[in-house]
Amino acid sequence: MRTFNIALVIVLVVSLSIIALVMAIEENTYDLDYYLESYEDNGVYEVTGKTPEELEVVSKDIITYLKGSDDSALDRHFNEREIHHMDDVLQLYELSRVLKLVSALFALGVIFWFLSRELAGFMGKWMTIGLFANHLLLIIMVVLVLTDFTRYFTVFHEIFFSNDLWILNPRTDLLIQMLPEPFFINIAGKIGISFIKYLSIAQLIGYIFYKKGKYNIGRFKSNKRY
Repeated sequence: MRTFNIALVIVLVVSLSIIALVMAIEENTYDLDYYLESYEDNGVYEVTGKTPEELEVVSKDIITYLKGSDDSALDRHFNEREIHHMDDVLQLYELSRVLKLVSALFALGVIFWFLSRELAGFMGKWMTIGLFANHLLLIIMVVLVLTDFTRYFTVFHEIFFSNDLWILNPRTDLLIQMLPEPFFINIAGKIGISFIKYLSIAQLIGYIFYKKGKYNIGRFKSNKRY
């Protein structure tokens, strides 16, 4: 039974990690203010020849599109190659939303399992410890990105895209003019910070489960060792 419970904890940790990552990505890639600040910082207005008002409209349409609210939101702004690439990006977002939902269901199911068997302390302890693996992975990612962002950004695209539509021309394609490499470097950092924030919240909840289970506080009673 202990082996089974450990397996369930692993499922819980992975599920919570996926939820935290997807939420971090959505929080930052749906942030209109970040887009507008990036345009100012990276001289996008001069490169594109568009006004702040025009790029704000385009940015809102990009966010709307990524949320899956309007499949035709980009048609009036970008060329065929850019739109096809964004179609591929949208598929990743749709997949991430499905993964977030499935992970939430798994997490709730596992939590219910442990609570119903008076194992809140066991779950909370190993949930809190297990989530630290993400901090280690994040440190490794930061080191890699700081070493050569362009290289690993390219590797990312080669892994997640089966075509070369992501290779755009900065002289002619508005999408890459709006979202140059510094945009992605900065948003990667923001996503990392948000990821840590959500992980920390999950770990705090795990610690509360651990303390309540350990000391039999309220309904979180436990007569088992962990």
